[in-house]
Amino acid sequence: MAKSPWKRFAKKSLEERLALIHQLGLLSPKEWEDLAQNQTLPVSTANQMSENVLGTLALPFAILPELLVDGRTYTVPMAIEEPSVVAAATYAASLFNRSGGCHTNIHNRLMLGHITLTDVKEPQTVVAILEDHQEELLTLANAAYPSIVKRGGGARAITVKSLGEGFVSLYLYVDTQEAMGANMLNTMLEALTPQVESLTGYKSLMAILSNYALESLVTATIELDWRFLSRNTQEAEAMANRICQASQLAQIDPYRAVTHNKGIFNGLDALLLATGNDWRAIEAGAHAYASQSGSYRGLTQWRNHKTKQKLIGHITLPLPLATKGGSIGLNPTVTAAHTLLGQPTAKELMAVAASLCLAQNFAAMKALVTDGIQKGHMNLQLRSLALLAGAKEHEVDDLVSSLKAHQPANLALAQALLKQKRKAHNK
Repeated sequence: MAKSPWKRFAKKSLEERLALIHQLGLLSPKEWEDLAQNQTLPVSTANQMSENVLGTLALPFAILPELLVDGRTYTVPMAIEEPSVVAAATYAASLFNRSGGCHTNIHNRLMLGHITLTDVKEPQTVVAILEDHQEELLTLANAAYPSIVKRGGGARAITVKSLGEGFVSLYLYVDTQEAMGANMLNTMLEALTPQVESLTGYKSLMAILSNYALESLVTATIELDWRFLSRNTQEAEAMANRICQASQLAQIDPYRAVTHNKGIFNGLDALLLATGNDWRAIEAGAHAYASQSGSYRGLTQWRNHKTKQKLIGHITLPLPLATKGGSIGLNPTVTAAHTLLGQPTAKELMAVAASLCLAQNFAAMKALVTDGIQKGHMNLQLRSLALLAGAKEHEVDDLVSSLKAHQPANLALAQALLKQKRKAHNK
């Protein structure tokens, strides 16, 4: 087996990491130069992207070097400030990759929006009228956004439903191709509204995209060999059983489920931020999906296959991700993130994101049911503490070593130890 160029990547200096990225040709020369010189989003561009702009806010831009998904290895960009998240995902991915990687199924890739009528006196009559005019309304929707039709997308279906209490909603399903599609949906829906009102004789309350993207579901699955949990088969089986119990707990206790899912979003949000996707919309839809049974539940399920000696995990959630539109083409670091990923399609990015969710969840649960969550976090937390105390880059490692020997560590202790070290050094 060829030696991985990513070996001990976390131990390399920043300059060495950038040199490896350059050597592997994962970025264009311009993108690499911008990253190396920390040329991120220009304020002049930011001023056009938002209102009342004063500047920009940076986050650490990191990578998960290798994540094997559907037979293809991806370098995954992650923008996040929380200690240990990237390290945990990288660890889990290394085990997943050795077990053949994640396999995914994209159930569909449609976005949905609705026109809702109010004060409807004969709802079933209105439903029947709109259903009878589906083809006419689909044609009108596509005429409102012809560019998406030229690219192979467009309005695909219409359903109509009486919601009770005088509400009737028409739901429009659109293939938005590589875009998330909010503007596309809203343009089509607003174009349909006058005709819907004319056909039914009722006024529309609103016409708007829905972020509950049940037509953009993706499933990721991993079959992790026990031998990667422990060389001792009995220990591996016991650990797999505990992970399955942790998964079961997140299905029956919403107090655990919320934190369970937050851990999943540690990785997902980092990828969404890095790739310029609307993490707020994705989170809202996924949390709604986690509540579809009427009780809030964990998004992953794990089971132990004793015959195969494998821990099998899967996750299904709505991920209407985009590779075009919005700020994706405006923010240089976001553009570089898509290059690092190999310019994936929207469906490929959905697959990567779901697989990252599974890796992040596995890493968290393994830590929780073995050593506890703090052990894995501690080193990076101490590094953050050292930086908060004012340590320079060349002072951090030494200060972290001292903090480990003087538990419990806190900011006052870190500042005192740093002062002592500097005083001793200056003598």
